[in-house]
Amino acid sequence: MTNRITHIEIDDTGLAAPTPAIEQERKVAVFDLLEDNSFKLEPRGDQVAPDGPYHMGLAIREKRLVVDVKTEAGDPAAEFHMSLGPFRQVVKDYFAICESYFDAVKKLPPSQIEAIDMARRGIHNEGARVLQERLEGKAEIDIDTARRLFTLICVLHWG
Repeated sequence: MTNRITHIEIDDTGLAAPTPAIEQERKVAVFDLLEDNSFKLEPRGDQVAPDGPYHMGLAIREKRLVVDVKTEAGDPAAEFHMSLGPFRQVVKDYFAICESYFDAVKKLPPSQIEAIDMARRGIHNEGARVLQERLEGKAEIDIDTARRLFTLICVLHWG
């Protein structure tokens, strides 16, 4: 399948070292993303989008999310610079609910843990929808790919 990401690189230069929990989230998200994703560049103007599979780089530069997409041969395919503003609140909410979830797992009954986990998934889905909206007209991604990429944005943003 050509409409997919086969390699992802996260440039965390200049960011604080991730905590073990954040590093684990990152590893799981990368693994899951590479196992199953759907990513297709959309044509820009009269330019045809290069076919995948793609290699993707994620970074934060000058307070902007930078998504660098290359072909498997290493040729530039697209580069998107997106404001982090639309992500800020949902990322903050996501980390707060994750903290509540991890605390709950240690001391609350399963029914309360499940309720917190449902809220966590809802916020995660909201972050994925924000990402899909930000990529509209640039790249088409499914909700599962958006969820995994949102996790990686969180790791970069708050890592």
